[in-house]
Amino acid sequence: MTGQPRATVVTHGGAGGSREQDDGCRFAARAGLDRLTGGGSALQGAVTAVVALEDDGRYNAGSGSVLCLDGHTIEMDASVMDSQGALGAVACLQRVKNPVLVAQAVAGTPHWLLAGEGAERFARTAGFGPHHEISERQRAKHERLLATLGGSTAATPGVANRAFADYWNYDTPPAFSPCDTVGAVVRDAAGNFAVACSTGGSAPSLLGRVGDTPIIGSGFYAGADGAVAVTGIGEHIVRHLLAHTVYAWIAAGMAVGDAVRRGVELLPEEIDVGVIAVGRGDAAMHSNRDMPCAEVMHD
Repeated sequence: MTGQPRATVVTHGGAGGSREQDDGCRFAARAGLDRLTGGGSALQGAVTAVVALEDDGRYNAGSGSVLCLDGHTIEMDASVMDSQGALGAVACLQRVKNPVLVAQAVAGTPHWLLAGEGAERFARTAGFGPHHEISERQRAKHERLLATLGGSTAATPGVANRAFADYWNYDTPPAFSPCDTVGAVVRDAAGNFAVACSTGGSAPSLLGRVGDTPIIGSGFYAGADGAVAVTGIGEHIVRHLLAHTVYAWIAAGMAVGDAVRRGVELLPEEIDVGVIAVGRGDAAMHSNRDMPCAEVMHD
């Protein structure tokens, strides 16, 4: 690509989501672009976009995060990374409004990943107050999940519903939903790259489950040649180190559109997966399911 890079923000609302939710992705992408054109860094643009997705309530992240099987607990993961050395993530984080902001704060510590109780204590130390709100939408989704677990249709591909009762590790007795993520990838006008991701976890799942979202190279990656965010079933995504695999293809000269399509094709068709990415001169998104998404570029 010749000339000055064009500031670009690409967002997604999770593989398997509804394209009727593209409007929220467009709003988030525009918010991220406004942050860039207002003097913000690539990382600040990515985080701003993901905060908008977390606050939307329709996506499985932040305010829209799914309930765990006990019907009360919410565990969230988030991550940030840019091409200038920033790296931070949180896993199994409870009782915060915007986990991506906590992940961004972790990037300023001696560590790159904090989890569970330690992550929540860090959030309080960093000034993020307690937040635990459950909407009627979340409760209705949880009821549908319990009904599925009580039936013969597998709630998770390749996993028997009975397994969640057999290995139950919540404080409450078992009682008998989706696997989404939100993310943003950014290229700023100086050619720097950043990625930010957030998820409310997977349903159904055991307490303490961690997917691909906070795992570097699996759910997210950014470097000198681009940024990649992945959505789908983490237990399958991590086996392919999918974000770094796609990034490596882009760094080797593959067109971004070809790289994201090839990445999705690595997983079986029955596994939900989607990839968004931005490179030096192009950006693309691809999923084997409907996936709310958007791309905005500075004129």
